[in-house]
Amino acid sequence: MDVASLIIQLASGAGGGQLAGALLKGVSLGPFGNMLAGAVGGAVGGQMLVSALGGAATGIGSGALDPGTIVAQIAGGGLGGGVLALVVGLLKRAVER
Repeated sequence: MDVASLIIQLASGAGGGQLAGALLKGVSLGPFGNMLAGAVGGAVGGQMLVSALGGAATGIGSGALDPGTIVAQIAGGGLGGGVLALVVGLLKRAVER
């Protein structure tokens, strides 16, 4: 994994976490919590996408930053960030009850 891919995954994960918190106010962790959970989920989700798609076969994770790779990193990071922010928000809400 190169640094540029990690930065893309972290940023898109943070955005995905913020979007999940904005759409699902009942499970929002607040701006900082959504961003933090989203960034972690973005890094994990991006790496899972690289593993699932075979990495080198698709050009993802090979160090190349072509448009397809960047879109895949953004999609994987955003989705992973949104999902992790949602899961953490649901767990927090369940513990508070």
